[in-house]
Amino acid sequence: MAAAKGICLNHIARETDDVKRLVNFYQEILGFEAIETPKFGDFDVVWLRLPPYFSMHIIQRNPESKLPEGPFNSTSAITDPKRLPRGHHLSFSVSNFDSFVQSLKEKGIDIFEKTQPDGKTKQAFFFDPDGNGLEVGSWEAPV
Repeated sequence: MAAAKGICLNHIARETDDVKRLVNFYQEILGFEAIETPKFGDFDVVWLRLPPYFSMHIIQRNPESKLPEGPFNSTSAITDPKRLPRGHHLSFSVSNFDSFVQSLKEKGIDIFEKTQPDGKTKQAFFFDPDGNGLEVGSWEAPV
């Protein structure tokens, strides 16, 4: 039996050198909304929500941090979205898969498309401006 009771995902945090750019990307591409964000002091942070419950915190990178910065900043950058299906990524369901993928292409975002073995579920993999892997799929969103 799990030690945690009543557990659910609260938020995902993304660290970045350009908070405004990353916030704009998630708002424009995936429809996140900025929500009330506490002031944490001498660094920028914006809390975003994808209604009804999913939250993401975009946080200014700590220059003293020893954490890895992401695939585009590593010594061997991985910029090919074909490698994302088995790599680290966040995944979202979209009800307008085909038109959404077309809008990514129109914005010049490099994507990798595939269909799951069921022959029905479509997937598209791409990167945000900081090199974090993203996926959208044609699954129905949970009610």
